[in-house]
Amino acid sequence: MEPSNDVALDIIVSNVVSVFRTRCHLNLRTIGLEGSNVIYKPEMGKVLMKLRKPRITASIWSSGKIICTGATSEEEAKLGARRLARCLQKIGFKVRFTDFKVVNVLAVCSLPFQIRLIEFTKNNRPIASYEPEIHPAVSYRIKNLRSTVQVFSTGNITVTGPNVQSVASAVEQIYPLLFECRKTRS
Repeated sequence: MEPSNDVALDIIVSNVVSVFRTRCHLNLRTIGLEGSNVIYKPEMGKVLMKLRKPRITASIWSSGKIICTGATSEEEAKLGARRLARCLQKIGFKVRFTDFKVVNVLAVCSLPFQIRLIEFTKNNRPIASYEPEIHPAVSYRIKNLRSTVQVFSTGNITVTGPNVQSVASAVEQIYPLLFECRKTRS
């Protein structure tokens, strides 16, 4: 059986991390008192704010830097970040939404077969590393895509990368290598 190009794999994006700046100083105490769905953490110097739609959590620093996590697409991340900026404007800050960028994407994918991890690691030695005492998955780094793939023996893979496109490319690139090391039913 050859690895064919018509195999459809569901790549499920489970987390998109993005950052943006407000270009103004933010008073965390004011946000903690007047904002809704906020957790003020003075010992850490930040405020956590949650939105319900889209479902994101933001870490807000007084410098105006905001990190948003929990979105399931790049569009949802941008929409959530813009809604967050609007919430801060309603509290009374002169927020300008700038420097938005997606910094990390986490996705999962289930392959229709199990994988022999030791064989996969031997075949891809400099790029793949497997230390079963530390972690049950093979770590496979793809430098040109700036992505990392965690391969489990069950056939599940976890991919992290700088954007959704690089995550999809990483899965396309690693699939033929994994197909060679699949477990055959006996």
